[in-house]
This record gives sequence, structure tokens and C-alpha cells, in this order.
Amino acid sequence: MSPQLTSRSPDLRRLQDEGYEIEVRSGLLLMHHVPYVDAQRQVRYGVLVSELSLAGDVTVVPSTHVVMFSGAEPCDHLGQPLEALINSRGRQTPAPGVEVDFTFSSKPAAGYPDYYAKMATYAAILVSQAQQLDPEATAVTFPVLDDHAEDPVFRYADTASSRAGIATVSRRLQGLRVAIVGLGGTGSYILDLVAKTPVAEIHLYDGDKFLQHNAFRSPGAVSREELEATPNKAEHFAAVYSRMHPGVIAHPVYVDETNIDTLGTADFVFLSLDDNNARRRIVEGLERHQVAFIDVGMGVYETDGQLSGLVRVTTSTPARRQHVHGHQRIPVADGAGPNDYQRNIQIADLNALNATLAVIRWKKLCGFYLDLEQEFHSVYQIDGNVLTNEDTP
Repeated sequence: MSPQLTSRSPDLRRLQDEGYEIEVRSGLLLMHHVPYVDAQRQVRYGVLVSELSLAGDVTVVPSTHVVMFSGAEPCDHLGQPLEALINSRGRQTPAPGVEVDFTFSSKPAAGYPDYYAKMATYAAILVSQAQQLDPEATAVTFPVLDDHAEDPVFRYADTASSRAGIATVSRRLQGLRVAIVGLGGTGSYILDLVAKTPVAEIHLYDGDKFLQHNAFRSPGAVSREELEATPNKAEHFAAVYSRMHPGVIAHPVYVDETNIDTLGTADFVFLSLDDNNARRRIVEGLERHQVAFIDVGMGVYETDGQLSGLVRVTTSTPARRQHVHGHQRIPVADGAGPNDYQRNIQIADLNALNATLAVIRWKKLCGFYLDLEQEFHSVYQIDGNVLTNEDTP
């Protein structure tokens, strides 16, 4: 467990100081070596598992009174199941390397004020039955502590995944090297979503400046002082998202013939740029290096004082590329017709939608989401609210 986490959280420090074997793993709080009684009236030892709500590196009031338990069915000293305690049965894996068999529910009228009260209370319920058979049974062992933490992906623990019980699924994204080419409206929203996943590195490519109109098409809010400094887009967003994800790396350049090979080391690339000639060269380079990628784009036009158009997501992998060329799914030449989007109309909602569709598609390729359609080209029609999947197997 992180020494900083226990030093700044009085409830965890109290558990540790009193000799409980606690551990924080994948955003969950574990208490090991908790004695309980099984159906054969034997004293055994299990693990209590709780969600862990944090504000930075400090615990806050637990979000739920429920805990999970790894072990056999807990019973009283007569071998009868603790039905008043057991809330549900069934094997679950709330996080990598953490398997539980039961959930417990014992809620005091005022709830639990902190994790000491919560974990110590549940331990006491189990221990009280075990000690009637073995007076020496205890959850307090004063273990020798290792002064190191888990190798963190983020600057602070991802308690969102652990609370939702999807930490094991999220692990499928772990260790990947992702690149984003183009950090305009859609590219910046792609970064916002990818930065909240446990990928190892996120490489940002853009040689343009972050200007005032960009502030209205990007996630978050930028101060006047930041705009007046006219930072490079890649460096600006790397500085922002490195506060959360240490693997964000800025490349304040456009991708061209001189540096396109640097994308060859990426596991996946998102293309979000409006220069079709540059897009063509990058697509050729990614195909040459056998890199999977997603290209995004919009076609927005004005009619009778309203906006309409299309939002596109096109996927290409080493195993499936023919649709990109045979069906001309990706625009690779400028001058393809009028597109009011290129006038920088402030449509952050479409940028966010385009990015969300792209990131969902990427997560499907990684096995995070179930993929029944396996579409490699999808188009959202704004005026009809229609999403069409094409280039399926």
C-alpha cells in the first residue's frame, strides 16, 4: 500500500496501526486474514473487500455500506449460514487478481463514517463467531509492511473502475501505446477519453497553436492568460492531461514524410485532421508499418439557417483495409466539396460525439466492449438521428 495513502487517511492508518492486514489493489480496499466459521464449524480465514472512495490520496466517506468477501460461506459457531449478513452469493472478479464469493450487507442507521468503522465492524461480526470455537482467532496480526505501492498508471488511483467493478475489463487496455494525430475539436476529445484509460503512453502530434476558437471546441475551460500565451496544441494538452496520466507525451509538430515513421511504434493511432493530403500520406505510412488506426471526420453544411451533415468513423487494421480504398471511406484529396465545418463553426457537441464513437470503436477492437456488428465504417446522420454501420464481415 502507498505510504502516502495511509499517512494522509486517518481511517486507513488506524486500521494499519491496530494490526489489520490491509491492502489497496486496483482501487479496492482489502482486509486479509479475517477469521470466520464454515459449515463444518471449522475456523478459516478469508478476505473482506470494499470499494475505496478517494479525493486525491485521501479517503472520503464510503459510498456504500456493502462489502465483498472471498472465502467459503460464513456461518455462526453452530455451522448455520449468517443469512442476516449475506446479501448475495456467486463468484465475481471486481478487479484483476481479486475474486470474491459473497457480498455482505450490515448497515448502521447513520451509515459508516469512514473505512475504519466499516471494515472493523464487518471483521468483528465474523471474528465473534470464530472466537467461540477458537479464542485465539483474530484478524489483528501486525504484519510486516512492504514500503512500496503498486506501479501506478495514473497520478492517483482509478476508483471509478473499481467502484463499477470493471477493473478486470479495463486491464485489456493496459500497456498500449496510443497516438493521436491532430488535436482540434475531435482530437482533443479523443484525448480526454483515452487519458482516462490505463494505456501506457499517449503521443500527441500537432504543430498548430492553441487559439481562442479552439477553446470553444475542446473539453474543459482555458483561462485568458493561457490563450494569450498561444501555446502549441500538443504541449498545451500534454500539460493538462499529464496532471492525471503521466504517459501523455507531446510532439509539437505536424506529421509529414520526415517523421511519419515514428508512428510505426504505436499500437494504435487516431487520425483527426482536416488536411486530406496529409491524411493520405499518414494512412500510407500506417499501412506500411502494419499499424491499426481510426480516422474521424465530419461533413457539416448550413441549410435554411440550420446545420446538418454527417459524422464519420472509419477503422482500419492490418487484417482489414480494403474498404478504405475500395469504397473510398477516407477522404484523401482536398477540394471534395463545400464543408461549413472547415469554417470553425462552434460545434463542440459534434466533436465530442465523433470522438466518443471513435473511442468506443477502439475499445471494441481491444475487447473492452462486446462487438456484434464488427463495423469498420459508421456514419451518424445529424438531421435524422441515424447511425449506419457499414463494412461489416
